[in-house]
Amino acid sequence: MIIGMIISAVALGVVVALLPSKKKGRVRKTKVKSSSTKVQRPHSSTQNRSDQEILSSSLDSLSGAEFERLLALYFRDKGYEVKEVGIGGKDGGVDLVIIDQRGEKTAVQAKCYANHNTVGVQTVRELVGAKRNHDCILSLLVTTSDLTEPAKKEAEQFKVDYWHGALVEQKLKSWEKWQPTNKKKKAQAVKDTVQNEVQRSQAQVSATKEAICTCGSPMVTRKGREGKPFLGCSTFPKCRQTRSV
Repeated sequence: MIIGMIISAVALGVVVALLPSKKKGRVRKTKVKSSSTKVQRPHSSTQNRSDQEILSSSLDSLSGAEFERLLALYFRDKGYEVKEVGIGGKDGGVDLVIIDQRGEKTAVQAKCYANHNTVGVQTVRELVGAKRNHDCILSLLVTTSDLTEPAKKEAEQFKVDYWHGALVEQKLKSWEKWQPTNKKKKAQAVKDTVQNEVQRSQAQVSATKEAICTCGSPMVTRKGREGKPFLGCSTFPKCRQTRSV
């Protein structure tokens, strides 16, 4: 009986000793799970741009979500009721549903691509299938680039209207509320002007250093009545020799 009590006491001590290690294991698993959840959170750096900023931005500077918002602004101003069903997320093939004054619905898919990145046939097929989910009769594919030849044939077969990049720009410009400011071109123009001025000044300095008047005196840069520079003798009015720059 004494031996049995000793064995029971030893077994109880072993069980108690094991309990803390199980607790630590559980805490460690919870921490790993929490860390994994934080890593998977999505983040977008362009979601806070205002409508006014989008209206003053060129198409090649817009994100996909911003291009969709630009189209939503365009269609609303044209008198359509606009439902933004896929702005900035998984759209299932449809970004906007536009409804005209007769109540006719059109499913719109927007693709903001670079010129070399054309829209493939799969996008057309997704739009054809997805428009039924929104009770739309018509469908419209709008892209800043163009469709591949197979995609165009697919669009014609299933009566999908599409706007390519040149047509999109034409419609937006005629709308007049979209007025992009091309900062790159302006900056390049300023840079070119500065470079031209520097080169002209350097040429004038170089010409002045090398120019010697027929009287043997150095020539200096002067300006005529019309503001045009010319080289004149430094001993003027004693010597009235001039030379064009």
